[in-house]
Amino acid sequence: MIEIKETSAEDLKNVQSLWANGDVMRFVGFPEGLCKTDEEMKNWLDWITSGRPSIDHFSIYEDGVYCGESFYEIDKERGSAAMDIKLFGYARGRGIACKALSYAIEKAFENGAEKVWVDPDPRNLKAIALYERLGFKRKDMPGYLMPEGEEIGSVYMELCRE
Repeated sequence: MIEIKETSAEDLKNVQSLWANGDVMRFVGFPEGLCKTDEEMKNWLDWITSGRPSIDHFSIYEDGVYCGESFYEIDKERGSAAMDIKLFGYARGRGIACKALSYAIEKAFENGAEKVWVDPDPRNLKAIALYERLGFKRKDMPGYLMPEGEEIGSVYMELCRE
């Protein structure tokens, strides 16, 4: 059984372990993983909890085993929400990502987003296929998301509330 719950202090060690995994983090620019201290993790969770429901982070479990995370952050001014999902390798390819990301998308829409977006690495073909299965469409990246003077290194995709 898959359980998706708002991340709390009891989940922090699992999230910390997920982020430290290079396989999980390679497509987001951290091929060696992203190592955070316990204090940094606590501060991060404080940021999440103080921002709810405009920001939220979910921990994903299958039969009590931690599988990964999903996340959204709503830009109230633009009515859009950035989405993210990361799973350990053992949890991929089994429908967990689809269920967990769908849950986070639903929560973002419930909390005011009119559209949600992702910007996967173009080499992350499995993530792109997941987003397409969920109905995301490729579009030009909005100017406000483009770093000035930098090339776009990701595929922008969005899904509108219907």
